[in-house]
Amino acid sequence: MGLQEALQVLYPPQCISCGTGVTSDFGLCGDCWRETSFIAGLVCDLCGVPLQGEDSDRTVLCDDCMTIARPWSQGRAAMLYKDNGRRIVLALKHGDRLDLARPAAFWMQKAARPMLKPNMLVIPVPLHWFRLFRRRYNQAALLSSAVAKLTSLESCPDGLIRRRSTGSQEGRNRDARFANLRDAFTVPERHRKLVDQREVLLVDDVMTSGATFAAATEALFAAGAASVSVLSLARVAKDA
Repeated sequence: MGLQEALQVLYPPQCISCGTGVTSDFGLCGDCWRETSFIAGLVCDLCGVPLQGEDSDRTVLCDDCMTIARPWSQGRAAMLYKDNGRRIVLALKHGDRLDLARPAAFWMQKAARPMLKPNMLVIPVPLHWFRLFRRRYNQAALLSSAVAKLTSLESCPDGLIRRRSTGSQEGRNRDARFANLRDAFTVPERHRKLVDQREVLLVDDVMTSGATFAAATEALFAAGAASVSVLSLARVAKDA
């Protein structure tokens, strides 16, 4: 028996969400899979939210993206932020489940395929230094590094910094969310040459109103980025 087989006997694969036995590592059991709303089919080209209708090559936008200015070029998400999708995000974000970054990145890179370009630079949405100190890790940075590895793209984990603490966005309406994040991000001087004239894939764990992605995108454009596409693990939808 090889080492891998021996390890599987001693530590059989478990569902990454509930711990039930499964057939392969980093997978979901049948029940958890059914409770995870993976996004597929026709989606909004700017935020990735699923739309009614059959998938096609035409560009389609949701109601929000037709009324709110989106500075980025394209956007995608792997799942909806509800049911087991929400539990996965919260476990990664607040539950020290760093192991979830690997399967999450696999789902994300599948969703990102229509946006990927050969020379893209992958950058995560940053935490403020004080929140990073308290949490000890940035879940967006874990996801972006894993996505970059899967897609063979260059990663810059500290390509953006959050120059002031913006607090939680919970409880704020859409306008307040955008106002709270205005000028919150910047590209540090040491990375400006790297970002200049590059196509950037900006990564975060959740997209709600798009305020965080918008503020971070504006900072990348201010540093000379040629284009920005956004990718999140989960998307909050109005009917979610």
